[in-house]
Amino acid sequence: MLAASTSDPLAEQELDQLHDALHAGCAAMKLEAMDGYFTALICSPEFVSPNEAVQQVLGGKFAFDGDEQAGQIIGLMMRHSNWIVAELQRTLAGPDVYLLVLLEDEAGVVHGNDWAHGFMRGVQARPGSWNELIASDKEGGCLLPMMMLVHEHDPDPGMRPPPIDADRRQEVIATMIAGATRCYRYYEPARRAGAVGHAPLRRQAPKVGRNEPCPCGSGRKYKHCCAQTLH
Repeated sequence: MLAASTSDPLAEQELDQLHDALHAGCAAMKLEAMDGYFTALICSPEFVSPNEAVQQVLGGKFAFDGDEQAGQIIGLMMRHSNWIVAELQRTLAGPDVYLLVLLEDEAGVVHGNDWAHGFMRGVQARPGSWNELIASDKEGGCLLPMMMLVHEHDPDPGMRPPPIDADRRQEVIATMIAGATRCYRYYEPARRAGAVGHAPLRRQAPKVGRNEPCPCGSGRKYKHCCAQTLH
């Protein structure tokens, strides 16, 4: 997705610098959401240009203090993206997973909602590319924790999943961590075959029926729930 000369992980100070810059500049996505967004783009079989990715993270209201800051922040974004690529590639050779950037609140609680929102924004960037995975009986469930956390605080009560207590949240986040790696592994053959940058994959399995119950567990029909997130 993004290109940079190194895939070295960002040091804690650099992560703080990127976090503060995105927050101060009122970026469309903060650090956690950016990590989720980049992860989805990297997992996808369809290419998203670096310019498009950066613009989506920063949004239309973001303004750099100058060329020097722009170079620094975009450079950090690119390095972090390359780090995600390196970490996900490493999972292909063993049972490892990519450890998501999940931030704690003031009480030390990790919620995961921002990461899930970022990931689903990445899915929305090329929604047709994800249809095959969503329809997969075996692997489609890897997106369910993202969908649950995206809709947890939806203004429409009917869109929300069942309440998520502290223990359940830990389970959902653990499943989301594993799910991101599963997404990457699922589309690895397509990326290796050169599907990146070409037409979306053709569906090889029936899609979830629009009138069927949504797989996120909200109890609503799919067309009134997560189908709206994916289109």
